[in-house]
Amino acid sequence: MISFRTLWPRLKKHPLARIGPGLITGVADDDPSGIGTYSQAGAQFGLDMLWTMPLAFPLMAAVQSMCGRIGRVTGKGLAANIKDSFPPAVLRCAVALLLVANTLNISADVAAMGDVTGLVTGLNRHLMTAFFVGVTLLLQLFVPYHRYVSFLKWLTLSLSAYMAVLFFVHVPWRQVALHTLWPRFKIDSKSAAVVVAIFGTTISPYLFFWQTSEEVEDMQAPPRAAPLLREPKAAPAELRRIRWDTWSGMLYSNVTAYFIMLATALTLHVAGIQDIDTAAQAAGALRPIAGIYAYWLFAVGIVGVGLMGVPVLAASGAYALAEALDWRWGLERKPWEARGFYGVITLCVLAGLILQFTPVSPMKALFWSAVINGVVAVPLVVMVVILASKNSVMGEFTAKRWVTVIGWIAAAAMAAAAVLMLIP
Repeated sequence: MISFRTLWPRLKKHPLARIGPGLITGVADDDPSGIGTYSQAGAQFGLDMLWTMPLAFPLMAAVQSMCGRIGRVTGKGLAANIKDSFPPAVLRCAVALLLVANTLNISADVAAMGDVTGLVTGLNRHLMTAFFVGVTLLLQLFVPYHRYVSFLKWLTLSLSAYMAVLFFVHVPWRQVALHTLWPRFKIDSKSAAVVVAIFGTTISPYLFFWQTSEEVEDMQAPPRAAPLLREPKAAPAELRRIRWDTWSGMLYSNVTAYFIMLATALTLHVAGIQDIDTAAQAAGALRPIAGIYAYWLFAVGIVGVGLMGVPVLAASGAYALAEALDWRWGLERKPWEARGFYGVITLCVLAGLILQFTPVSPMKALFWSAVINGVVAVPLVVMVVILASKNSVMGEFTAKRWVTVIGWIAAAAMAAAAVLMLIP
């Protein structure tokens, strides 16, 4: 029998253990609130929103690859780079909106985790929500980054649950391909709002700050490395790693989101269930339609990605505020070595828990976080593209022209969808 003591060294040598922040970022993008958004799109529009995923993939991958590149080249997080290159008011506004959106998103995520665990086990959902909040906080506070990140990487396997759901339903692949390649939907404020929600939960501001700072965290963890501006010889291998890591991580995230939308389109939409308020509700609705195994897979996936998404949401806000205020920061540090940084993480997660016991609906919280994310994402994408293109910031390692062009397209597409949403 293989013991944990003999298994753990093998896991550390596995190729998955050597993957960087790109994969974690991609999976955190499909957090429980994101699952709720994709489920709602599939339930409400059937196959008609599948085209959004192939469109979103290159946009999200290009933006996140620029974020990773900025962190590895400069040795500083996104907030620190914005602070050096833009007026102070821009940074203050972006960080404030990010913290509000992240806290609301955390609230929706932990609510979904508590709800789905309550559905499966019959236990009180509020108790389960508090349990998951405690677990994520303890991991972030007391487990060093280089160990904690290994657990996060293995949690990425939880997303495979949504691909497995399709084994329990009939898939008309010809229709699926047609709807994926050729959009078929009425352009109005209602459909535009869903597109905005999909883009907002896919190209999310908190992921920009997270991936940039995680590249810095990886450099500071043993064995330590210098920024590429100071160690240019390492650039070819490191930039190649960032490209592969980020584009493969975003592909994994995007394909999973596509399958979530497809699974709910083929089950809930077909059954006439077109209004899904939470990811947990989507899991519960699947049980009588697709069977107990599909229900369990969907539920397990929600808990797995929630355990990833909540720490990423909390830490991204802490990175941004700590860099803006010149605090010591880093998940590799002990809590008493970076009190402000860990204080922000704790407050964000506990605020998300407290919202469960107020009249504020978690889904209303999610809606407003999506609105804020949609607003903040456009100027932030613009700033990321500018930073990645500036010689004064990146030296000789500026982003490729085709990547920055995709970045500009991402900003334009998100801005256009937001404008369409406001047109009655």
